[in-house]
Amino acid sequence: MTGTLHITGDADADRLLSSDPLALLVGMLLDQQVPMETAFAGPLKISDRLGSFDATTIAREEPEAFASLFKTSPAVHRFPGSMAGRVQGLCAAIVDDWDGDAEAIWTRDAPDGPEILKRLLALPGFGEQKAKIFLALLGKQYGLDATDWRTASAPYGEDGSLRSVADIVDPESLAQVRAAKQAAKAAAKRAKGE
Repeated sequence: MTGTLHITGDADADRLLSSDPLALLVGMLLDQQVPMETAFAGPLKISDRLGSFDATTIAREEPEAFASLFKTSPAVHRFPGSMAGRVQGLCAAIVDDWDGDAEAIWTRDAPDGPEILKRLLALPGFGEQKAKIFLALLGKQYGLDATDWRTASAPYGEDGSLRSVADIVDPESLAQVRAAKQAAKAAAKRAKGE
């Protein structure tokens, strides 16, 4: 990691995202149907409530207890039960396939951008868009220098774009990304004739 991420507006949550690859992956997983800041603040809430933050502990936590941790106010996610299950599924895959080391997904055997994308797509809860955004986030803000990461993460890896969480570096860029996302949703709605 080459610096501190500025995604949540909470210094402690951003510090965890900047220093813990698993936290960053979990934040990306949670980034659906809630504001970006809420999603990426989730790992700190989990860490504070669980007392630790590692893939093995999360994967082995009793599912009902883990879901209850998600429901505690303020909730980790708008859909605490299903998202708690998804986080545990992600962590189980990291334990089983990556020896509990989330960072190995983008570092083991010096993979290029397309290989990292393939590895991300194999994770539970990571479809094409989420995987590409995460790869762009790694490249733009997490210091990833894998060959062809921009191409593999297109269009999110484009230099100077303001499409996703990968482009947020301060409150101004957050507002610009949010406006771009709202415009894209409106355009999609118009295209469907709604």
